[in-house]
Amino acid sequence: MFNAFRTTVLLAALTALFMTVGYFIGGTGGMVLAFGFALVTNLFGYWNSDKLVLRMQNAVPVERSRVPELYDMVDILSRKAGIPTPKVYLIQSEQPNAFATGRNPQNAAVAVSAGLLKHLETHEVAAVIAHELAHIRNRDTLTMTITATFAGAISALAQFGLFFGGGNNRNNPLGGIGSLLMVFLAPVAAMVVQMAVSRTREYEADKHGAEISGDPLALASALQKIAGQAGRQVNVAAERNPAMAHMYIINPLSGQRMDNLFSTHPDTGNRIEALRKLAASMHVDDKGRRPQPRPQPVSTGRDIGGGWRVPTVGQTDEDGGQRGPWG
Repeated sequence: MFNAFRTTVLLAALTALFMTVGYFIGGTGGMVLAFGFALVTNLFGYWNSDKLVLRMQNAVPVERSRVPELYDMVDILSRKAGIPTPKVYLIQSEQPNAFATGRNPQNAAVAVSAGLLKHLETHEVAAVIAHELAHIRNRDTLTMTITATFAGAISALAQFGLFFGGGNNRNNPLGGIGSLLMVFLAPVAAMVVQMAVSRTREYEADKHGAEISGDPLALASALQKIAGQAGRQVNVAAERNPAMAHMYIINPLSGQRMDNLFSTHPDTGNRIEALRKLAASMHVDDKGRRPQPRPQPVSTGRDIGGGWRVPTVGQTDEDGGQRGPWG
């Protein structure tokens, strides 16, 4: 209920920002046009923004037969989270990263990059997926996806006003100066809202995701590895569409570490420290194990190390050496 209220307030604020941009560019007429544009953006964002985001981030659906270990992992963790199993997508990028999208848990998708499967251990991949499932369960994905759509649309509206005569409109209270200010300030204002929303929800998804997977330290290790690689591997799709950067588990655009309002994500070190404190409170060690109530020996099970095979979309697997979702 609270997330629904928060989403409604955010959309109302973005709509008001849209109308303000329209007013400073085209006066009352511009404000009316901007309001109509905002309504269309709201409707489009609710029904189609997830598909748009997946397409713009070069994410392609992956069949279960291509990577059954990943599907099994998503399925098991979804049941632990108490939500329907989302669709699985592969991001065509060597940068390790992931995001979730969808208007509700019944219409959700989890997208992981080829680099994530390549560079992370199996239990770390599971922790990342649990983080994304927490976003879905908390219904963050609708807000995050629509905010990305609005941020891009506000920037486009401001540019449209500049190039099509907004500066010469007599109804503009500040004339050409007002239009120029809105061209630069409107996208910044939208991004500030976007970044602030992302930061608070990332902390919550870290906590809830760690509770779903039962392994806070695996998520801490995954965040450290992803942050280290993000500064060295370029995510081309994210660079082309920076308004969507906040959807990823780690900022795909840079290695920025400032924990302030203008960061798309909280500082990775702060997130890791919070996860370590959570692990201590849960009495979980670095193997994701809790103290056993009985002294009987416990089977170690199969290795939970790496060994992910990154699926190649459009080709047939001939390798039969697949492993289950936990190693």
